[in-house]
Amino acid sequence: MSYSVCLPAKKSMKNHLFPILISISVAVFFNSCSSSNDDTNLEPEKKLLLSKFTTTYYDNPSQPETIEQTFEYNSKGELIKSLHKGLVTTFEYFNGKPTKATFFNNKQEPSYSSVFYYNQGGQLDKIKATYANSSSRTTNYTYNSNDQLINITNCFSENCNNPGTISYTYDGENISTEITSTPGTVSSTYKEEYTSDSKLNPYTNTNKYLRIMMGRADILSKNNYTKDKSSTKISNSWEAGETTTFTLQYNNAGFPVQATGIGSDGKLSVQYHYEYITQ
Repeated sequence: MSYSVCLPAKKSMKNHLFPILISISVAVFFNSCSSSNDDTNLEPEKKLLLSKFTTTYYDNPSQPETIEQTFEYNSKGELIKSLHKGLVTTFEYFNGKPTKATFFNNKQEPSYSSVFYYNQGGQLDKIKATYANSSSRTTNYTYNSNDQLINITNCFSENCNNPGTISYTYDGENISTEITSTPGTVSSTYKEEYTSDSKLNPYTNTNKYLRIMMGRADILSKNNYTKDKSSTKISNSWEAGETTTFTLQYNNAGFPVQATGIGSDGKLSVQYHYEYITQ
């Protein structure tokens, strides 16, 4: 599977909309204005950054599970730290590109680190994760002619036998279909089909390479999903699973502050809350 940045565990395929992020930072730029013609009086552009993301799962309605994640940024608005359930992830940059992510365990000891590699065209080519026990995993990325991510391959061995894969199909700037194949002796294949709104999602101005690292359809797309239809491949045919329909509320900048998901049974399934800071 793709790298996660201390995201809450995925409860089911239906809940992987509006991922949690990694989910990561989100920014919207506002035009500066001045009462004079002196450009030196213009205020610097501001960013709207995601500072807290809360997910509540209603798999057990009598005991809903709430998970929180917080985010910290440097003076450039770059995500430098994520905290989830006491687990910290830190990020390092060079010339605006992430170069390394370090993941810590609950003892605040490095658990593993991920190094970013770029091709000559400036695209994120691969990420290599090295664990404390010296084992490693390499994630390779493939793009279409529009520079959109279309395939992720997770290799767990040098020869990349039996990899895990994620593939994407686009409708404009939004991912319409996501197919995930898990590695293993008995592999599984899942499909998610999405319908989107016309509003910018919380990760719009997140560093694009971190969005690719996250590898989640809701982060890579321009807009927010209003419907997530899941299915599982069984004997070369797709068996329908859960369909979750989302109702969103937005702030004045047009970013979501709440998303409420209703399952196929008409009952509350999941709820997301987003908090932002301006920097």
